[in-house]
Amino acid sequence: MIETILIVVGFVLLYYGAEWLVAGGASFAVKAGVTPLVVGLTVVAFGTSCPELVVSIDAAIGHHGEISIGNIVGSNIFNIAFILGISAVIRPLKVQMQLIRFDTPIMIAVSILFVLFFLDKKINRIEGLFLFIGIIAYTVTVVRMARKEVKKNRADGLSIEVHSEYGTVVCIFFIVAGLVALVAGARVFVDGSVMIAQKFGISEAVIGLTIVAAGTSLPELATSVMASIKKQADISIGNIVGSNIFNILCIVGIAGMIEPISAPGISNSDIGVMVFTSVLLFPLMKTGFTISRLEGAALIIIYIGYLCYLWPK
Repeated sequence: MIETILIVVGFVLLYYGAEWLVAGGASFAVKAGVTPLVVGLTVVAFGTSCPELVVSIDAAIGHHGEISIGNIVGSNIFNIAFILGISAVIRPLKVQMQLIRFDTPIMIAVSILFVLFFLDKKINRIEGLFLFIGIIAYTVTVVRMARKEVKKNRADGLSIEVHSEYGTVVCIFFIVAGLVALVAGARVFVDGSVMIAQKFGISEAVIGLTIVAAGTSLPELATSVMASIKKQADISIGNIVGSNIFNILCIVGIAGMIEPISAPGISNSDIGVMVFTSVLLFPLMKTGFTISRLEGAALIIIYIGYLCYLWPK
């Protein structure tokens, strides 16, 4: 019972922590006139990935490397195959050219880079530093590209939880409250997950790839689905692509720098599914520059198939 309570409390704290952090951070971005796609790729994507950040760091520090890496690999699979699939089923998603020419290829490239670094089932501090430098370079590049489009597209309708009329004090309150909730939620969530793994004899790798990954991806799910309903495909797709880039470059990077990570339980098949879904997204985007309902359903089927393969472990 106690482990279930810890996971539920962790879910709630992680979800609302990310919601508050996105609300505060995105409001600053809106005031600055950043375009919707860039807000989705950066502020919203990074904010909704904060649960993965704090959970993976906490797990790495606690020497639960398979939960730390499993959380990232599982989240990236869940983000594309399930969240983007659900969003496309709700409403076909129009794709901007920038995603096809720049951001999605970057997502594929960093996924392959992670594969190369993780060949020995470890991430050391040097590899972590290299990844972290990558997220800085990516963010700077995206912001510079955005400046060229500020006059064309004003961020005037992000998602239901983002309100540009927030004052500075309110924004700061949301950001601080969000960070506190995220840190607290990560600690109890990881503790509950480890207890379940030990109680039922499930490997920490499977727990990280499924329960932890899905739980920390709840903010992405809520944001992308709501954006799809509100016909804001830029936020819906940008949130997922940006989150996946952030997960590998920033989260694995920071966690690896703080504490070298060893995760022998994460199989090559798990890594392969992550890379496959990332690569698959590219042709789906190029077909009519739209992710259709049928393509969304296919993505969901892929995720269900992955779960069926995973759980017998």
